[in-house]
Formats: sequence, C-alpha cells, structure tokens
Amino acid sequence: MAGKAVQLDPVRGRARIDVLDVMRGIAILGILYMNIPFMATNPAAWMDDIRRLSWSAADRATWTTIEVFWNGTQRGLFEFLFGAGVMVFTAKAMRPDDPVAVADLYYRRNLLLVAFGLIDIFLVAWIGDILLAYGLSALFLFPFRKAPAKVLLAMGMGFAAFVAVSGASEYSKRIEMIHKVESLEARQTQGAKLNGADKKILADWQEKREAHDLSKPPSKKAQAMIDAERKAHVAGPWAFLKNNWGVWNKIFGDGNGTFFTVLEAVCAMFIGMALWKWGVIQGERSVRFYAVTAVAAYGLGCGLRAWGVAEIFAFDLAPKPGWITDEFARLAVTLGHVALFNLAMKTGAGRSLLAPFKAVGRMAFSIYVLTSVVTLWFIFAPWGLNLWDRFGWAQLALAATVINVFMLVFANVWMRFFVSGPLEWVWRSLAYGKRQPFARRPAEPSMGTLAPA
Repeated sequence: MAGKAVQLDPVRGRARIDVLDVMRGIAILGILYMNIPFMATNPAAWMDDIRRLSWSAADRATWTTIEVFWNGTQRGLFEFLFGAGVMVFTAKAMRPDDPVAVADLYYRRNLLLVAFGLIDIFLVAWIGDILLAYGLSALFLFPFRKAPAKVLLAMGMGFAAFVAVSGASEYSKRIEMIHKVESLEARQTQGAKLNGADKKILADWQEKREAHDLSKPPSKKAQAMIDAERKAHVAGPWAFLKNNWGVWNKIFGDGNGTFFTVLEAVCAMFIGMALWKWGVIQGERSVRFYAVTAVAAYGLGCGLRAWGVAEIFAFDLAPKPGWITDEFARLAVTLGHVALFNLAMKTGAGRSLLAPFKAVGRMAFSIYVLTSVVTLWFIFAPWGLNLWDRFGWAQLALAATVINVFMLVFANVWMRFFVSGPLEWVWRSLAYGKRQPFARRPAEPSMGTLAPA
C-alpha cells in the first residue's frame, strides 16, 4: 500500500518529556543502593541473616529506610518508564495502515538491548544485569500497545497476584513445617526413635535456626560459598569473571530465574503503559491527583513494608506476611514515587531541584554500565582500590551516594558537549542503520545542565 513515508528518528530536544527523563535518572542512580551490597561485599556471608554483615544503629536505620522506601522500587520505576517509553516509541504505529518500519525498528532496538545485556553479564561481569531481562520483556509488549488501559492494568497486576498466591502457599507450608518440627522434637524428648527422614528434617531445621544465631559460625555449605567468593576476588580478573559467570548461571541458567524476572518486568511495564494512557506518568494530571495518589500509595506500600520489616527483625523462622504482600507493596511504593516526582515537577522549586537528573535520564544506559564497570573493576577490585568486603550497610549507602554524585556531575558535564551518552549513540546508530549525531553543535542547546531548564 502506497502512503506517506514516516520519518523515524530518535526523540531529542524539546520533544522529550522532562519528567520521564528525571524519573529515569533517579531510578538509574537509585538502583545502586540495592546493587552495591552484591558488588562490594561477600553476599554468601550475610544472605541467611543481614546482621552478619554489620548491625550498628546506623546500619539498622539505613537498611530499614532502603527496605521500606527504596528496595525494588527503582527497578519498578524503570519498568514503569520502559512501558511508557513503548507508548512514546510506537506512537507512529497505532493505526492499522501505519508502516511496518516502526515494528522493525522497535524489535531491532530491543534485540540489540538483549545483546548489550549479554555483554554486561559476560564481559562487565555484573550478575544483577537488567538489560537482558528488559530487552526480552520488550519483545512481548508491542502487540499490546492498543489495549485499553484497564486491560493493561489488569494484566500488569498478574505477577503481584502470582506472588500473593505462591507466598500464601509458602506461608502455609512453613506453618505445617513448624508444627511437624515441634511434634518431632516432642517425640525426641520423650525418647522415641526417629527414622532417617525425620532426623534430616530436624537437622535441616536446626541449621536454619543457627543461621540466625550470631554466636554460631556459618554452616559448612555457607562457609564453602563464602570461601569460594573470597578466593575469586583475590585470584585475579579471570577467576573473578568465571566466578560471576557461575553465580549468574546458578540464578538464571536453568531458565527459571530469567522467566520470573521477565514476567515481573512485563507485568510492571504493562502498568507503565496504562499509566501513560491515563496521563499519569507523564505529568498530565492535576496537583491534587498526584498529592492524593502519593499519600495513598505510600500509606499502603510503606505500611505493608514496615510491617514486613518488623517481622524480619524477629530473626526467626516464623512465616512472614511479606511473602504474600511483597509485590503489591513494591508496586504501591513505586506508584508513590511516580506521584511524588510528578508533583515536585509541577513546582518551580521542584523543577530546579530535580533538573540535574534529566541528564542522567538521557544517558541512563551509559551511566548504568559505567557504574558497574567503576564499582566491579576499580573501586572494589583487588587490583583497584581494593575496598571489597570492608563496608557495612550504612557505609555502603554512603559509598553509593558518593558514586552517584560523581555520576550525576559527569552526566551533566557530558551532556553539555554531546547529544547522547556513548552507549546510547552506539545503540541508536545500530538500530537506525546509520551514524547518529554525537558531538553537539555550538548553536545546539544543551540537553543536560546543572541548572534548571
């Protein structure tokens, strides 16, 4: 069918939506607070009990604040924004007679994102990479761009419902296990002879108990993992790479980890698409709407998370309500962030305060990979500053803040001279099949600045 050719070019300059760039910048920097413990410490040493890393008053306050208000929500923000970005990108493909070139470009971009994710995993050695999962997730979104917002929201809540059902099942199983252990221990006290299976149940349960007993050393299994991780960090770059490949393969290699990561991302991206269609994520609603939404979302999400933290701080084997409510709480707090940042962007003071994050948001891909390279291969590497496994929770948060300030300044300086980040430039050039503008022309306005736009 003959028709007018559609110009396909990257979105630049005033065509961009500032609040989306601001939130993307905050998300890409904020995610470091959750990632840095896995970059800077030996996770095997504290995965069974967070107190084994460090547990001063400052550590408790830091860990609680991050857990209630931040953990998982920066990933959530990025997922919402990815969904909104799909709507922006596919705006030229919303009618039946729109060109197939939009779909070609869309899938080519996201297949390239998958390739970049593999590079991040196997060359940068970041086991917590999100690029691969998001590239795979995006492949499922294009056919749903025309779906009604209510349908997108319903599909988007699917993973939260799955987590609630599976969490309720685990909750029930844990109660049954506690009753079984109590019964076996009572029989053992009375002198009854237990079979091999019953003895194993009690031994496994005792091992779990001792994981929360700080007077006890780590279990043999945990100690073996601790030693392997420590050896990999001192044996040189090749040993470090191989160790991280092995860790990634344990988490994602069987496909289950990747499947559930993609499922979570796809569902959250559906919600982001719905929020776009309702004009929520891009700042089209009223001040009152964002204020009420922020209060309600934070009240629900932070309330559930605070309850969960109180349960965690018992440091016992009792079933936790958070197993059921965790994903609903994460989505609620993420929505609270969306409302809060949009509310701030509707005021002069808020726009001034948040303006520096625009530059980070406009080169988020580059900042994300650069942060991984700097932390893994320089700050915490034995051949770099050798700061690995030296910090507690509060110190890790401070280190993340210092790194983020550096990245914030770097992004704003970079965007004064260049149209995009270096990895964004490579990505776009490959996706569009032609070299994209890189250096900023003298007369061209800066896209990133430390002053408000």
